[in-house]
Amino acid sequence: MTGIQRGVSRGLHGQIVEVMAQRILSGQIPEGSTINVPDLQADLGVSLTAVREALKVLTAKGLVDARQKRGTFVRPRSDWNLLDADMIRWHFDDDVRPELLEELHEVRGIVEPAAARLAAVRASDAQVLALDEALAAMSSAADDLAAAEADLTFHKALLAATGNELLTKMEVIMETGLADRDRLVHRVKPSDDSVPSHARVVEAVRAHDPEGAELAMRELLAKAAEDLSAVRDSSGRPSANGDVRKPSGRGRK
Repeated sequence: MTGIQRGVSRGLHGQIVEVMAQRILSGQIPEGSTINVPDLQADLGVSLTAVREALKVLTAKGLVDARQKRGTFVRPRSDWNLLDADMIRWHFDDDVRPELLEELHEVRGIVEPAAARLAAVRASDAQVLALDEALAAMSSAADDLAAAEADLTFHKALLAATGNELLTKMEVIMETGLADRDRLVHRVKPSDDSVPSHARVVEAVRAHDPEGAELAMRELLAKAAEDLSAVRDSSGRPSANGDVRKPSGRGRK
C-alpha cells in the first residue's frame, strides 16, 4: 500500500513527496541507501516524471542527493534540513521520532525566556494588544483545536514583540510541534487551564519588567514540562493521531 490517493485535496504531487519523505524519515529507506527510481515509480504507481519532481523537493530539504555513478541516494541525517516546516510536520505526522517533543521543549527553553525578556523591553502597545487578544482567544476557546490555535498565536506574537526578525522566524519550529503538543496534552489533561501562566507573561511584558517576563516564561515552560511528562507517562507514547500506543522498544518522549 503506497498511501497515494487520487483526487484528494493536497494533490498527487504533494502525496508523492510525503510518502517518499516518510519512508526516509521512518528508516524504511535508510540513510546512505541508493534509491532505485524506476522501482519506486512502479511501487507508487505514478509517472517517472512525478517521482523525479518529488525527488527535487526532497533534495532541496537535504534528504536526498544524486551523483554520477552512484545515482540517487539518501543523505545522512546530519544533512537534513530539520528546521524546514514540512520536515517538522512530517516527523509528527508519522511519529517517526518520539523524542521530538522533548527536543522542541529544549529549544523553547533556550529561546522563549530570552524572547520574553526582549519583549518586555521592546514591545509596542500594538504588540501587547496582540498578546492580550491571543490570551482572550485562549480563554474563550470552544474546543481543543481553537485553544491550540490561540496558544500558537500567543507564542508567535511574543516572538514578534521582540523586534528581532530572526527570532520571529523561530515560529517555524513552534508551529507544527507546539500545535501537536497542545493537542496531545489536552487529550491527556482535558481540564488543564494554561491561561493563568500565559497571563503572567503578558502582565510582565506590559509592565516592561524583563526579569519578571523571563521568570514567568520559565514558570510557563516548567508547567509545559509537567504536561509533557503526563503525555509521556499516560500508558504509552502518543501517536500522530492522538491515540496512545503501548510502549515499544523505540525511544520515548
